[in-house]
Amino acid sequence: MSSNSQKSTSHQPVEKPWSGRFQESTHRAVESFTLSLTYDQRLFSFDIQGSIAHCRMLEQVGLITSEESQQIQQGLLEIKAEIEEGKFPFRPELEDIHMNIESRLIEKIGPTGGKLHTARSRNDQVLLDLRLYLREEIKYLIKAVSSLQTTLVAKAEEWLGVIMPGYTHLQRAQPVLFSHHLLAYFEMFQRDKERLWDCWRRANVCPLGAGALAGSTLPIDRQIVAKLLDFPSITRNSLDTVSDRDFCLEFLSCASIMAMHFSRMSEELILWSTAEFSFVDLPDAFCTGSSLMPQKKNPDVPELIRGKTGRIYGHLMGLLTLLKSLPLTYNRDLQEDKEAVFDAVDTLKAIFSVITPLWEKLSIRPQVMHQAASDEMMLATDLADYLVRRGVSFREAHRIIGQAVAYCLRQKRKFSELSLAEWQEFSPHFSQDVASVLSLQESIEAKKSLGGTATSRVREALEQARKVLQDEESN
Repeated sequence: MSSNSQKSTSHQPVEKPWSGRFQESTHRAVESFTLSLTYDQRLFSFDIQGSIAHCRMLEQVGLITSEESQQIQQGLLEIKAEIEEGKFPFRPELEDIHMNIESRLIEKIGPTGGKLHTARSRNDQVLLDLRLYLREEIKYLIKAVSSLQTTLVAKAEEWLGVIMPGYTHLQRAQPVLFSHHLLAYFEMFQRDKERLWDCWRRANVCPLGAGALAGSTLPIDRQIVAKLLDFPSITRNSLDTVSDRDFCLEFLSCASIMAMHFSRMSEELILWSTAEFSFVDLPDAFCTGSSLMPQKKNPDVPELIRGKTGRIYGHLMGLLTLLKSLPLTYNRDLQEDKEAVFDAVDTLKAIFSVITPLWEKLSIRPQVMHQAASDEMMLATDLADYLVRRGVSFREAHRIIGQAVAYCLRQKRKFSELSLAEWQEFSPHFSQDVASVLSLQESIEAKKSLGGTATSRVREALEQARKVLQDEESN
């Protein structure tokens, strides 16, 4: 929306559409306190889309004439153009985008504009707008996830063969391929997409026709509206419809889990870019400097992503708290739902705008990674497996290698520096071929179990990842 569309035009106090039973005008402070126009105006295109479908349904069931329908639809399209061009006279005293559009329609075409709200409440109207909005934004986010995954796959292919330490408890554990590490994030984001698609299906249900809470006495046809708006189904209970925000909660839950994945990735980028790790070099264009220390190169982008994760979590907890004690059906508390959803969408979009190009330009230091992975202590499990292949129980093998580790630490020696006689003091099952276990590359290639870090398995995973992305693109 054009920034000019934020302007408002001064008007004399207007009569509210609901003011018939009131003896006093709304207090100015109340008007300001209850105002949602400042943020819900971003729903204008969905509001007009839904209103046009509702209008066409009213015509088909005979509640308005064909001529009235044409007048209303033409007026709505003109209003849409006004908003897009920044010429729409927003009026805060009209509370929200829905009443602003309706009031402007009546100004433009006269009393016929007042027929648009026949058999409709703002309760089901705003839900329609919100579902249409989320339906579109979820699809955008799914495409953004796929774009990031494509970049990760490309980098995993480019860096195939680079070895790094795998960690548990942030302590070096076992050597792995860096590509294997990147594909772990591919899997996380794939689950994010699956969750978003599930959320999309539950958001993609037409609520219009539920009215304020009990349905309508007028001969409306909800299926017509659903078909016009490409909804595969309609909500089944009017009470549940107007009070339901599960689809918003589900979206915020999906957003929170995805943000958590971004935060984990960001934490690793931050750690890897430190002098202590020095595994990666973040691109200058995605870092900032210090106002005091000229040498600094700060990882502000991943730090802010990590920080914005808490912001998205807060929106989920806020909406859960908002809903936890609400009786059926509509309560004005529900006005607070939209800002949480809007900000979560905007925050995720902002993250995608920087994280994907950051990965595209990221540099790595393979030699530093390899050196860090060359600590022979990380081959202790391989040595235990060596004994298992010779008939030793794993628990006994674990004990034996633990003793060998302790011995090397005391002697300040490496596994490869021990003689065969020394190995056989720990167990007679050791033979000359124990030296073959102490190869970093062999350790990698031996992890051939499904999902393991062996090069052959990582190649299979890359092929599968490419196929997943191609299949999704074709569908």
